[in-house]
Amino acid sequence: MGILEVKGVGKRFGGLQALGNVNLSVEENTVHAIIGPNGAGKSTLLNCLVGKLIPDTGSVMFDGQSVLGRKPHEINQMGISRVFQTPEIFGDLTVMENMLIPCFAKRDGAFRMHAFEQVFHEKELIEKAEQMLDDVNMLDKRNMHSASMSRGDKRRLEMAMCLVQEPKLLLLDEPTAGMARADTNNTIDLLKEIKQKRDITMCIIEHDMHVVFSLAERITVLAQGTPLVEDTPENIKGNPKVQEAYLGESQH
Repeated sequence: MGILEVKGVGKRFGGLQALGNVNLSVEENTVHAIIGPNGAGKSTLLNCLVGKLIPDTGSVMFDGQSVLGRKPHEINQMGISRVFQTPEIFGDLTVMENMLIPCFAKRDGAFRMHAFEQVFHEKELIEKAEQMLDDVNMLDKRNMHSASMSRGDKRRLEMAMCLVQEPKLLLLDEPTAGMARADTNNTIDLLKEIKQKRDITMCIIEHDMHVVFSLAERITVLAQGTPLVEDTPENIKGNPKVQEAYLGESQH
């Protein structure tokens, strides 16, 4: 039984079936990719995993507990963190200030702006944030305002903000979207380093097959809201159904 178990999940928006009877099992401490053409239901499925959407049918279990009906911050406290397509950071704050927000929220259960200033005097939280910045090679940018950083560095910061909360499961929604190839390769290397250093499970939605085949140990292919196949990267590459449904020229 996987750390994440999705069984019979379905979701409709009016007359449109976005997901239909989706079953997915993500093994602990693995990297599992979810791919598929536009409109296959990938983002809808991810939103069901983090509490932004409630499926019409089925169940979603994480580490033996249901996530259904829980608010996003409650799911975060269960041990699930999400990296968004567009980096979710506070552009008017410095890198270090961004890092201290999840440190504070993790300890106090919620973020309260009126109490945030006390964090700057708490050595333990500051050291924790500094250590994570060092782990992602951003400690030298601790005082930089995040709005002025490259997209690659913003993504690196967002990952650090997720990881400092010590999640069991990291969900990544197209983590290399809009990046130049150099930043994409740096992100791949960073995720590999994270996987080597931590007992963490990753679930990635991604269109870039270079990223998928560089990281994934298992791949689920969605087509028209239902799983087409789940297999190893090696078998996915040569599967004619997958190539017809999605890969095509993208595998080159």
